[in-house]
Amino acid sequence: MGTRQLIKDVVCPFCGSNCDDIEVEVENNKILSVYNACSVGTANFIPVPGAKRFTQPLYRESKTDEFQEISWENALEKAADLMVGKYRPLWFGWSETSVDAIREGIKLAELTKGIIDGQVTHCHGPSVQAIQMVGYPSCTLGDIKNRADVVLYWGCNPLNAHPRHMSRYTAFTRGFFREDGRVDRTIIVVDPRFSDSAKVADKYYKINLGEDYDVFQALRTLVNGIELDQETIGGIHRQELIELATLMKKAKFGIVFFGLGLAHSLGKSQNVAAAIQLVQLLNTESKWSIMPLRGHYNVTGLNMVLSWVTGYPYAVDFSRGFPRYNVGEYSTVEMLQRGQIDAMFCIAADPGAHLPQKCVEHMAKIPLIACDIHSTPTTELANLILPGTHDGIEAEASSYRMDAVPIHMKKVIDPPKGCMPSNAYWLNKLVQIIEKRVQH
Repeated sequence: MGTRQLIKDVVCPFCGSNCDDIEVEVENNKILSVYNACSVGTANFIPVPGAKRFTQPLYRESKTDEFQEISWENALEKAADLMVGKYRPLWFGWSETSVDAIREGIKLAELTKGIIDGQVTHCHGPSVQAIQMVGYPSCTLGDIKNRADVVLYWGCNPLNAHPRHMSRYTAFTRGFFREDGRVDRTIIVVDPRFSDSAKVADKYYKINLGEDYDVFQALRTLVNGIELDQETIGGIHRQELIELATLMKKAKFGIVFFGLGLAHSLGKSQNVAAAIQLVQLLNTESKWSIMPLRGHYNVTGLNMVLSWVTGYPYAVDFSRGFPRYNVGEYSTVEMLQRGQIDAMFCIAADPGAHLPQKCVEHMAKIPLIACDIHSTPTTELANLILPGTHDGIEAEASSYRMDAVPIHMKKVIDPPKGCMPSNAYWLNKLVQIIEKRVQH
C-alpha cells in the first residue's frame, strides 16, 4: 500500500478562473478525491471510468488506413516530415497547454515559416482587436474581490461557464472593502435570455440580439448627461437605461465582465470597443474596469506569450522569416476556408468539432498531426496522433489567468506510461529535429 497524500493549493487547469485552492488526495499515483473544485474541474482531475486514453503515438500514411503504434522517436521524425518544407504549415491550439509549450510552438512556427494561432481566433479574437483599437482599463480578480460594489455581466453566463467565478471573485465572497459579501454588492446581468446567472442577479435587463452597440451608445449618452429621445433601445426601456446608467455612475468600484455573447453578436469587435469606451467614460465619474470572461485556462497565456515574443497576440505569420499579423489574412478559419493551409499541427484543441464545416473538410485533405489525451473528431482526421500530457496535473506548468496574472501550477501525479514528462519536453525535442533539417 502506498502512502495517501493530500496535496493543497493545486491550480485547476480547466477554465480561465484558474482556481488555486484545489486539494487533491493521491495514492499510488492515482487521484482518489478532489476538494473545492466545481463538477467540471473535478472531472478534469478524475477521468470518466473506462475512458480510453492515448499513451502511444499512432501513425497512418493515408487517412483511409488503420493507425499503427510507433515509437516517440519515429513519431517526432514523422511530425517533422509532415510539417517541414510546406508552403503554409499551421501550428494551432495551445490554449490548454503550458506557457513553456507555447514558447516551443512559436519556435516551431518560425523554423517552418508557418503560422501560429489558437482558439482565440474564433472566440475572443474580436475582444483582442477591440483592445488594440481603444485600450483596456482593467484590473485583477483580486481587486474585484476586495473592492467591487457593482458587478455587471454582459453577454455571459458565469454560473455555467465558470462555475466558481461568482463564489470566488464577485457575488458570493467577502473582500477587504466588502466585508458583508453579497450584501455589499449589486450584481447586474444584461443578456437576451434569463440565464442561471440572471436568476441570482439584483438587476436583469433583457436586450435584443445584435443590438448591444446601440445600448452602449445610449448609456454613454446618459452618462454624458444627455437625454434620450427613443422609448426603447435594444429592447430596453428608456427608464431602465436611465436606472442602469445611474447605478454605474454611483459605483465606488465597478467591473464589466463580458463574454462571447457580446464578442460574437452583430458588430463583434465594435461591440467590445463600445463597451470599453463606456468604461473609460465612467472613469470620469467613478472607478470602473472591464474584463473578458476567458474560457480555456491558458488562452490568455497564448495571447500574452505571443505578444511578448512576436509583438502580436494571435494569427502570427512567419512566412517571410519575421512575424506578421493581419486578422482575416493569417487567421485559422479564413485560411482553412480558402484552402491555403497545406499541413496542420493541432495541440490541446479540437478544431474538428468547433470550426466551420468548410474548414474541417480542408483539414481532412491535408497532413494533420493531433496531440491530445483522448479521441476527438480532430484525432479521427489525423495522420499522426501524439499522446498529450495533462499540464497542471501530470506536469508542473505555468499559465495566465483571465486577468493576465501568471499562475504556477503544481504537478499532482505522473503521466501514464508511454507519455512524455510534459508537452514542452517533447515539443523541445521536435524543435531540435527541425532545427537540424532547416540548417541542412
